[in-house]
Amino acid sequence: MLTRRNIIIFIMFFIVCYTLFFLFSFQHKQKDDSLMRDVGRLVPIKVKEVVKGQEIEQMQTLLQEAKEKDLKISIAGKQHSQGGHTYYKDAIVLDMTTYNRVIKVDPDEKLVTVQSGATWADVQEAINPYGLSIKTMQAPNIFTIGGSMSVNVHGRDIRFGPLIESICSFRLMNANGDILNVSRKENEELFRLVNGGYGLFGIILDVDIELTDNVLYKATNEWIDYHDYPDYFKDKVLGNPEVEMHNSRISVAPKSFLTEMYVTNYYRTDEEKLEDYSELADEKYIRRNKFAFGLSRQSNWGKNFVWFVQKHAFKEGKEEFISRNNVMRPEVEFLNYDGKNDTDILQEYFVPVDDFPEYIDRLRDVLTESELNVLNITVRHVPKNEEAYLSYAKEDMFALVFYINQGISAKEIEKTGEVVRKIIDLTLEMNGSYYLPYYQYPTKEQMREAYPLTDEFFQKKREYDPDERFVNQFYEEYGK
Repeated sequence: MLTRRNIIIFIMFFIVCYTLFFLFSFQHKQKDDSLMRDVGRLVPIKVKEVVKGQEIEQMQTLLQEAKEKDLKISIAGKQHSQGGHTYYKDAIVLDMTTYNRVIKVDPDEKLVTVQSGATWADVQEAINPYGLSIKTMQAPNIFTIGGSMSVNVHGRDIRFGPLIESICSFRLMNANGDILNVSRKENEELFRLVNGGYGLFGIILDVDIELTDNVLYKATNEWIDYHDYPDYFKDKVLGNPEVEMHNSRISVAPKSFLTEMYVTNYYRTDEEKLEDYSELADEKYIRRNKFAFGLSRQSNWGKNFVWFVQKHAFKEGKEEFISRNNVMRPEVEFLNYDGKNDTDILQEYFVPVDDFPEYIDRLRDVLTESELNVLNITVRHVPKNEEAYLSYAKEDMFALVFYINQGISAKEIEKTGEVVRKIIDLTLEMNGSYYLPYYQYPTKEQMREAYPLTDEFFQKKREYDPDERFVNQFYEEYGK
């Protein structure tokens, strides 16, 4: 049993390790302005130029010039996709982050109209004073609306599915510079193609997004046996109308590898207290989290220590009151890692809810036989939604989000790829799927099996864009 003295010793030890880590592991960022890189840094490509998107007329002029000179165009936001989805060799990269106004908030209709280069943080700042909140977004709020649409993100709210569900309509500029209104009633096919379409059909301009109420949650933690997770989730979480958000983690520490897990549930609670918690908060513990991931990158000892700290930070019975907007607020700055010889990547796999225990047991076998440096696995729920052409949730799924450290040499990339393809084979065998915004490790055959409309999707791309004006490395790898 831990005594107060032991806890103080561990805290002092933590501080000492933190200091040593930053003294001895600091690395200078390398920059080569002639190359375009996304956050994964595994697909560096030389592009023609980067153009900041600002006005509609400017973008139309750019498209006309590209047509006359037969130039390719790629569309970029925050570039957190990790497989070259936002650029292409010798292409013009249209950086949409400067096309970023929140145009209108309609509190009566619970609707926001926003330019596609705005971030979720921009939207939160605009809607929070009205007592409104976003339905679906990534846990970090740093991404652009257009980028999130292009990968059809999912979030923490178990009552709402992928982002496409809360997109009402948008305007799209096609390769000819024409502006199309797109919704479920107008250009419906494009609606299903552009959401989850990875920037291949045109430039998303302004978007109408359906909102929900900002509410107050009471967050509590529980530690459970992973074998019990499907029944626990269906009965205690999905079956409880007061629980609206849910998150869980399973251990990657060698001492408890893929056996121990904890969940955090967010219970809707007293609305009268909301005003005490409604102010938007900045991210906490950035340095602590950077240090924790640094330890995990370096050694198994570090992974064991970090999980030990988590076990005592996420105690059962501990309660925290937090607004919905602040649950979705973290900027996660600590994920920006620039190692000289290594990088951090994401992978994500979707598995049917009831198959979770068997999947974990089989996954453990695959990972134990490999040397994949997994730093974290978060588990989220994704309700069934097949509206987008490239839909990943053909039934209610658990999404396992892998945070991985790997080398950037060709040898290390191939080594990671072998393991990733094994995991995908396992996932597909269990009627699951995987997420597309990451590095080009999956084979074309694996993509077709995970996404049955793959060939039709790429054929539609060529129908809507016969000159293949909008391209990226993802299309080059899987669409040609």
